[in-house]
Amino acid sequence: MGLREDLERFREIGEKRRPDLSEFIREGDLSGSGRDAVRVPVKIVDLPEFAYDQREQGGVGRGGDGQPQPGQPVDVPDDQDGDEEGEDGDPGEGEGDHGYYEMDPEEFAQELDEELGLDLEPKGKQVIEETQGDFTELARAGPNSTLDFEQLFKKGLERKLATDFDEGYVREACKVADATPRDVFEFCRAENVLVSLSDVEEMAADVSPAEQATYDSFEQFDAEVERTPVQERIRQDGLKQVPFRREDERYRHPEVVEEKQKNVVVVNIRDVSGSMRKRKRELVERVFTPLDWYLQGKYDNAEFRYVAHDAEAWEVERAEFFGIRSGGGTRISAAYETAAEILEQYPYSEWNRYVFAAGDSENSSNDTTENVIPMMEEIDANLHAYVETQPGGNTINATHAEEVERALGETGNVAVARVGDNKDVTDAIYEILSTEDGE
Repeated sequence: MGLREDLERFREIGEKRRPDLSEFIREGDLSGSGRDAVRVPVKIVDLPEFAYDQREQGGVGRGGDGQPQPGQPVDVPDDQDGDEEGEDGDPGEGEGDHGYYEMDPEEFAQELDEELGLDLEPKGKQVIEETQGDFTELARAGPNSTLDFEQLFKKGLERKLATDFDEGYVREACKVADATPRDVFEFCRAENVLVSLSDVEEMAADVSPAEQATYDSFEQFDAEVERTPVQERIRQDGLKQVPFRREDERYRHPEVVEEKQKNVVVVNIRDVSGSMRKRKRELVERVFTPLDWYLQGKYDNAEFRYVAHDAEAWEVERAEFFGIRSGGGTRISAAYETAAEILEQYPYSEWNRYVFAAGDSENSSNDTTENVIPMMEEIDANLHAYVETQPGGNTINATHAEEVERALGETGNVAVARVGDNKDVTDAIYEILSTEDGE
């Protein structure tokens, strides 16, 4: 393989700036990311190149201190004796060079949609602003500068066309022998010519005696004279006037557009009892952290609250949420009581609400059926989810997830996911988010 082929191969490796997103979620280091920035490790590949040693080498073909004599020992510098030990430790112990590809939560959410085939459309609930759109609304009053003259002219023209009549046609009808103005008026109205009696009387007065017997009867007149269509008359004579009326006036106003903010509050609940050992806590973090990033990227305004519980429940900061561990028992309903109090600050009419809980499915006797399930039904939320973490398989007392699934699995806003290993993490995330997507 030549140098050119090597270069192409290294470029292809370099273009793979970061691992697959699913792989990063399952196996990557999530701790380097914050709420507003997701940092994905990137492998750095150096292209091969020639390098020159800048140290003085002496003359060509000569030793540094002159020509050695036969039998004279040759000293080897300390820094060239065997393998080097640099600042990074023994050879093979240090990590390879790497950097980070930083994406904001919006980009993370978009890529996770593509990766998992999701398409969550957040709901806008709270009206934060009414903006003025285009001047498309019409009202009967307003400043003169907003008068819609086009609308006014259109109404006037419609009235002109509706009331206009063929004056030449009526004038010719006045030439029928022995016809009085009343006779002409009634004939014209019968022919749907919208002329007034006073107009007929004025036209009849202008007819000379020689013209008064041009037609023997109205039958002859109707057979010999045709009316000129109004469009043709307008083309020939133009519009001398358009009858504008005040009731036709309309004033343009801007269309009122309501903008709704997409707000979300996420209450994350975690069992911190003695049975939740390190491996279980790690699996909870691998599911909940990407969920937080995803919802942060999907919504305009996202707030996250964290509740820890054993037999009691209390709110904690995110920094201690995934690491805290107590030695107490387990009563999951205590966490939902605290969640309900928190959600009172976020009206469901204005906020999208998610309640995500995780644990090893162990709970005190009858607490799930008697307390937790009724509270899940009472707490209005876009989605309730429970994530069961059991790396070694279920124990005999781990029945909470099964009971929730059996009671609420068909409600449309309850998801139950099971995570036994890292490979289950993305499936759990898909199960949760696709349940919301299909609501």
